[in-house]
Amino acid sequence: MKLAVVDASGAKQREIEADDAVFGIDPHLGVVHQALLAMQANKRQGTHATRRRSTVRASKAKTRRQKGTGRARQGAASSPVRRGGAVAHGPHPRSYRQALPKRMRRLAIRSLLSQRTAEGGLLVLDDAVAFPAQTAAVRAILRALGVDRRGLVVTPSVDPDLVLGIRNLPEMNCLPADVLNVEALIQHDYVVMTESAVRRAESLWGGEQARLRRVPSSVGAEGER
Repeated sequence: MKLAVVDASGAKQREIEADDAVFGIDPHLGVVHQALLAMQANKRQGTHATRRRSTVRASKAKTRRQKGTGRARQGAASSPVRRGGAVAHGPHPRSYRQALPKRMRRLAIRSLLSQRTAEGGLLVLDDAVAFPAQTAAVRAILRALGVDRRGLVVTPSVDPDLVLGIRNLPEMNCLPADVLNVEALIQHDYVVMTESAVRRAESLWGGEQARLRRVPSSVGAEGER
């Protein structure tokens, strides 16, 4: 497929040929949803904790005898039914980590890039455009490109000047192509990629990476014979 390359004023300069496997597939929303859940789950620290009966500092003796008082049965002061006692069935430290196959993560990123392209939310910027380390200048470039809502600027590598210029724009962000992820693509309405970032994305998720398939076990067994 062809993508239009624009300059700093938003004027079309030329067209480049892009990999259909990265920017022109039918989005697989089910994989995108699963990839987003896995990414958010992996951020959780899992350090929540409540006290069990064995960890509550209180007397372990029975509050009163079982029968004969006419009152309800009571255990130790650390019982969950007592004020200041333990918490019944409360959360305890554990890992929320979810493993996600590489093929699914790549498919999720390619699906979102293709969706942004189909919606007109993907802009390819000429490599000759340099982002200065000034917030006003970066804001002017993004406004000229028509980025009036949340925007993500993707570069082939870390651009220190862009990081300084965009960090004070609350709805804008920048990332190198190598760490582009599902959550960042979902959170931003516009994706501005430099031409080099497009080529980097193709090398990461297109070509053989997109066509890679797992070898069936039966084929492997025959090969071993």
